[in-house]
Amino acid sequence: MRTALITGATSGIGKATAKLLAAQNYRLILCGRRKEILEELTKELSNYTEVFSLNFDVSSNKEVSAAFKTLPKEWQEIDVLINSAGNAHGLEPLSEGNVEDWDAMIDGNVKGLLYVSKEVIPQMKKRNSGHLVNISYVAANQTYANDVVYFASKKAVDVISEGMRLELTEFNVKV
Repeated sequence: MRTALITGATSGIGKATAKLLAAQNYRLILCGRRKEILEELTKELSNYTEVFSLNFDVSSNKEVSAAFKTLPKEWQEIDVLINSAGNAHGLEPLSEGNVEDWDAMIDGNVKGLLYVSKEVIPQMKKRNSGHLVNISYVAANQTYANDVVYFASKKAVDVISEGMRLELTEFNVKV
């Protein structure tokens, strides 16, 4: 049975993906910040497949690292990583933007993807197999006024994905 790890599994695309993969007979490692929602989803999807959950914030490298250390040995071979966690804050013009919002978007959308990927990629390379899916946004390619930091963070996801693809092709890891 294949194992998929999904960040941002407690809402939106991450949650929908978790439900879809549960129906496709994947074992799931569900990751999210909101513990109560994570527990509810774990219980719901356990009716269909094996589920393990990790409660952490992707924007904290310490939390990511600590969470991955709790994975039991039988859950450490991850076949599919879906980096779905992300956030959008503020719609102001850049000149009126909130620096805390910028930090949250860069930390979650960019650094969080990097932190989680760094934990998973080594075992994929070692096994010479795996899939990484990084969720971006159409605005990465078609930016419009306001919220440019969000768009920049999603463009970074595209650039990181392209770099990952180039680095991982020789290891049969698809991005």
